[in-house]
Amino acid sequence: QVQLVESGGGLAQAGGSLKLSCAASARTFSSYAMGWFRQAPGKEREFVAAINWSSSIPKYADSVKGRFSISRDSAKNTVTLQMNSLKPEDTAVYYCATDLYFNRVVGGTSAYWGRGTQVTVSS
Repeated sequence: QVQLVESGGGLAQAGGSLKLSCAASARTFSSYAMGWFRQAPGKEREFVAAINWSSSIPKYADSVKGRFSISRDSAKNTVTLQMNSLKPEDTAVYYCATDLYFNRVVGGTSAYWGRGTQVTVSS
C-alpha cells in the first residue's frame, strides 16, 4: 500500500508561482512513476504532468507546458510540481498519483492517489 500526501497549495495571484509537493510512503518509491492531476469545480479530472522512475521522461499537458515543471527526489520520496506564470484557469484541486507503470499515471488509472490540495489563482 502506498500513501501520498500533497502539500503546498494555496492562493496566488495571476502571474505568480506556487510549488506543490507530494510525499510517498512506499519503500520502493524509486521504482514508481509519479504524476499530478487537477480537477476544477464542475469539470472532470485532467492530467497535468508526470515523470517516470528515472526522471528521464517528464510529460506535460499542453495547457501547462512551459509554465509547470515536475521533478522528483527519490532519496526523499517526494515529487514536486513547480507552477509559474499561474493563470486563473489553473484554479483546481491538485492530486498526486503514482503507479509502477508510467502509462497508467498519464492515463489517469494510477493505483494510488493522494487526497488533493487546493490551488486558487486570483485575477
